[in-house]
Amino acid sequence: MIKCIVIDDEPLAVRLLENHISKIAELKLVATAANALEAYRILQTQEVDLLFLDIQMPDLNGIEFLRSLNKKPSAIFTTAYREFAIEGFELEAVDYLLKPITFERFFKSVDRVLRNVKKENEDDFLILKSEGFSRKLLLKHILYFESIGNDIKAVLQNELFVVSKMSVSELAVHLQHKGFLRIHRSFIINQHQVTAISNQEVLIDKIAIPVGRSFRKTFDDFARLFSAKRLF
Repeated sequence: MIKCIVIDDEPLAVRLLENHISKIAELKLVATAANALEAYRILQTQEVDLLFLDIQMPDLNGIEFLRSLNKKPSAIFTTAYREFAIEGFELEAVDYLLKPITFERFFKSVDRVLRNVKKENEDDFLILKSEGFSRKLLLKHILYFESIGNDIKAVLQNELFVVSKMSVSELAVHLQHKGFLRIHRSFIINQHQVTAISNQEVLIDKIAIPVGRSFRKTFDDFARLFSAKRLF
């Protein structure tokens, strides 16, 4: 279930979106807000996955509001003005809907959200064996993996543990296309946790991880993307 709120100062626009939302079983409307300040108060008390966000509003417009949030839910902008489209997509909005919003166009945007959620649910964890247990690891919490003898150390944001009887090469296969990168015969890193890079190493949570000579091309490709800000 995707929890959403509608933020719009036009009552007719709110009612139309409420009607559209009511037709999609996977969406749950938890609140509506007439302006950004009301929406901010809602976000302090409600868990929200998706914003239907008007742009032209009093005091703080929708783009300014979304930019101000530290933790940003997915957002679909709703507006009567085309000229804000570029700014909206720069904030990685799911879509940009022009009023009046037909159900067909609304459904197309929501379907994109649903497909993204499905993909995240399929790809966002890994099951690994450690100390006799099969552990579920959320990929976003993993900083890196390090080979230690015949085992692997999994380093997470708040803990670490040893993965039994698995090689780095085997683990690298499981982590293909999941945002991880092998940069050394002993290390696999979470690309999204990298905070700095040099020619010889990367920094993750102030920990320096070396770049292996055999993985130089892979690292150089990553470094170019990192420097161009295309990954984050």
